[in-house]
Amino acid sequence: MPSENLAITWRRMPERYRLVGTECQNCKTAYFPARKLCPKCRRKGRIVPRQFSGRGKIYSYTEVFAGPSGFELEVPYLLAIVELEEGPRLTAQIVGVSEKDVKIGDEVEMVFRRIQEDSAEGLIHYGYKFRMRRRG
Repeated sequence: MPSENLAITWRRMPERYRLVGTECQNCKTAYFPARKLCPKCRRKGRIVPRQFSGRGKIYSYTEVFAGPSGFELEVPYLLAIVELEEGPRLTAQIVGVSEKDVKIGDEVEMVFRRIQEDSAEGLIHYGYKFRMRRRG
């Protein structure tokens, strides 16, 4: 995987570290990742930052056996489309379980984890992944 420069890493921290997206104040639609323009309202929309709870459910998932460049040593891993409680859907890794323990509709919560390390620069990229939500 090509190395990401430090400036881009810093700009993406709110999104990657805290699940900060946006919401249109006109139509109340939430977006993740953040958008500058509401596709529904266009220029009439008023986009503001939105902190998401990090809770959601598995909308769909798959087990990855052949990872992309930079993630070959991570396989196998679970990759899911997670539908956040606030509405947006995002793609994320599900950690701490095997494929046989997961089903569509399971509740999940965001966790903060190491994503990748650029060995040439020593830069470690962190971000969100999801784990099964504890019941009770």
